[in-house]
Amino acid sequence: MSSIQIETASSNLVASVQTRGDWQDEFQKYGCVVIKNVITPERASYYRDKQIQWLKKFDLGFDENDESTWTADHLPVSFKGGMYFAYGAPHEKMAWEARTEPAVIDIFEKLWGTKEIISSFDGMNISLPRRKDLNWSPWPHCDQNPDRKGMQAVQGLLNYAPNGPNDGGLMLMKGSANLFDEFFAHKRESYDHEDAPPPEAQFMDLFLFSKEDVKWFEDRGCELIKVNMEPGDFVLWDSRTMHYACLPEGKQIRHVQYICMTPRKFATPEALELKKECFENFVGTTHWPHCNIRPTKEKPMRDGVVCPKDRNEPFEKPDVTETILRLAGVEAY
Repeated sequence: MSSIQIETASSNLVASVQTRGDWQDEFQKYGCVVIKNVITPERASYYRDKQIQWLKKFDLGFDENDESTWTADHLPVSFKGGMYFAYGAPHEKMAWEARTEPAVIDIFEKLWGTKEIISSFDGMNISLPRRKDLNWSPWPHCDQNPDRKGMQAVQGLLNYAPNGPNDGGLMLMKGSANLFDEFFAHKRESYDHEDAPPPEAQFMDLFLFSKEDVKWFEDRGCELIKVNMEPGDFVLWDSRTMHYACLPEGKQIRHVQYICMTPRKFATPEALELKKECFENFVGTTHWPHCNIRPTKEKPMRDGVVCPKDRNEPFEKPDVTETILRLAGVEAY
């Protein structure tokens, strides 16, 4: 059994990731991996139904069987046509149920070589196909600041619906994490994409790549792939990996929950206190569990004003367990 040492610049700690001749080998080689059958198809169907019911609870006229209602007017406000981070969504019961799926926790425990892990308070993605009210363009990016050295966060998503070539979903630049330091050895400017956050809300761990940057990675042997998955599959990617989500063009609605976990020891006492505040007030965070917490304070805006359906708590609050409190960083292990 081998191990890889991963330095975390933000905490000056070192974590040991065990390789066991399984999915971890592919992950360490390419910076990303799909893990099959993490939950059962029946469990995935349960989460799909919960997400559809969540959309309908806003009473905006959405009907999953009536495509004419698949427009912004009938949906809560999202980012990039289907990412939901507001309305208490990161703390819905179904979100915490996904994070506490035993196989999901096991993946991150194996990845980091510790059982003492904490979770981000991330959102979900419910993307409806063939929407005519959206203008969408690719936005290749990574979620790690170049000043952070080594692998410090690993993002993931639990997939609930069939997700083939025409069903939208995750695009990954396979192998790009390994070239992260080489790419940023020279000063790079983040691309001025239409979906870039305004300067006052700029996330310190977001970098947007230009078309020339994409070619730079491809010229060095990296491959931009569309990740296809079945219900119950889980995909992991190093936060240094170039990635983005594309909209579905077929007939299938996309259903996923974003999940990221890192060792609790990476977090400072101040970060843990901020996580506790976010947890108690049903506030979402960035993809990062242990730093760059940045509570989601921006209100969902509709037609220039705060969405009338805005809410400060989930429709269905989680059943708070010891496991949830530990993953939230509220209780110690």
